[in-house]
Amino acid sequence: MSETAEFKSIGANEESAEAFGSRVRSAVIWRSGSQILAQIITWASTLLVIRLLDPSDYGLFAMTQVVLSFLAFLNGWGFASALVQSDSVDPFRIRQAFGLLLLLNALLAAIQFFGAPLAAAYYGQPMVADLLRVQALLFLATPFIALPEVMLGRALDFRRQAIVNLLAAFAGAGTAFGCALAGYGVWTLVYAPIAMFWTRAIGLTLVARLLVWPSFNFKGCGQIVGFGSAVLFSQLFWLVQSQSDIFIAGARFDAHALGLYAEALFLAQIFMAKFVPPLNEVAFPAYARIKTDAAAVRWSFLKTVRILMLVAAPFYCGLAVVAAPMIETLFGAKWLGMVPYIQLFSLALILMTVQILFAPVTNALGKPSISMFSSMSGAILFPASFLIGAQWGLVGMAWAWLVSAPLLLIVTARLSAPLIGISLWDVARAMLPGLAPALVMAIGVGFADQALESLGLAPPVQLALLVALGGILYGALLWLLERDTLLEVIRLVRRRQAPAAEAPVQDAI
Repeated sequence: MSETAEFKSIGANEESAEAFGSRVRSAVIWRSGSQILAQIITWASTLLVIRLLDPSDYGLFAMTQVVLSFLAFLNGWGFASALVQSDSVDPFRIRQAFGLLLLLNALLAAIQFFGAPLAAAYYGQPMVADLLRVQALLFLATPFIALPEVMLGRALDFRRQAIVNLLAAFAGAGTAFGCALAGYGVWTLVYAPIAMFWTRAIGLTLVARLLVWPSFNFKGCGQIVGFGSAVLFSQLFWLVQSQSDIFIAGARFDAHALGLYAEALFLAQIFMAKFVPPLNEVAFPAYARIKTDAAAVRWSFLKTVRILMLVAAPFYCGLAVVAAPMIETLFGAKWLGMVPYIQLFSLALILMTVQILFAPVTNALGKPSISMFSSMSGAILFPASFLIGAQWGLVGMAWAWLVSAPLLLIVTARLSAPLIGISLWDVARAMLPGLAPALVMAIGVGFADQALESLGLAPPVQLALLVALGGILYGALLWLLERDTLLEVIRLVRRRQAPAAEAPVQDAI
């Protein structure tokens, strides 16, 4: 296919609501399904690697991630995302976006490479400088990931993305396992993402057929810069919110203790950080396509919250009560210090999972400033809470998550609700069908956990019994208390036709 034909296909005439709904469902299945499979591959490797590495390795790696993340917010992904929100895109705009991406990421790679000693001096860890210099390679891959990914997303083509992402997951997992066996230590955590990023960069560039020359003539790209700048600042504030705990703790606590905290946070965030973003990637272009239908946007958003909480709430509540046997079974006794952190993080992340659902819809409606102000609020709430919580150690910092998360959800909902056409009560009602049974389930499993501990069962046996009990109890509670919601999910999975009163487009999101 020629470049012109490819771009014309992206801007094709509007399709029927039924056909569009089918495309969105297919996109969700491909994106979410591939993400789940990729995570299975990654976690199979992680479970092997984490037993070979030490908590201090993860502590050093966490220190580099603060620097990497704060620079990555400038990588220009928001400029590429502007192409999704635009009503039409021409080849010259795509070349301009490519040029912006190349310039920004080359500059970021240079800043990280030459500024690495400053970060190492702050943490008092010389090795941090060496790690950061090598990690600069990640920025050079970013333009070849961001541009083809957003263009495929604009076309709701997530099948080809899924194939590339799976190949990248295999590349990362294989690199991680091989390096760990070879005794590379903390370098294992550096080389694996590089292998994964560059596999994605090459693969996505090829499947998207976006082998175009960049343009460094930025005349007339005000819409790209304007939208991208708002997204950029949102990402900056989000990074302040999400990385400030490691930044604060890195200078106060040793690498071993920080490694336990960081890995507990990584484990607790796996659902919010790994499975929700793919849904948001599909939601953004889907909302952008129906942005003129206020009723459809409102209905679709509340349905997304309701269905997602049916999965997120039991996951987090269950994680909180089975943390001890799970950690000992999967990671080994040396990681048991993660347990109190995981329990606190899990409860906070139930609310954070709902909070991050607002940005795709407000961005798609052309108001990225709302998510920017929401992120700004988080960038104030969380660091302030971390500084206070640090007085009581890392556990105090974990408590800071539990204090700040509900406050940020309220702020975000208040800012976003008028645009979407909903109220705080609408959001609460959408959360309740999944949250209420999950909390009751957690209480029941918690009592069972105490009873099983007295029997002296092996951790794997105890974990299996608790998970089985939790699944049965949650399913029974849903059937008794939220049968209509459960049947709604079953209909969605089976792709049954929506009732006449509900638009097919709404049912797809």
